[in-house]
Amino acid sequence: MGESWMGIVVGTFVLLIAAIAVIGHYRREYRREKSLRNLDDWCRWTRSRH
Repeated sequence: MGESWMGIVVGTFVLLIAAIAVIGHYRREYRREKSLRNLDDWCRWTRSRH
């Protein structure tokens, strides 16, 4: 019985770590996409001025 509880605790911990990693990945991708979009707008603006 103790080993099964240990397995449940370890499995839950691993899933929690994986969920945090996935959330961090999507946040980084969202920030990267937003940054590239802003850079693209800036590049278009500087080209239109010349």
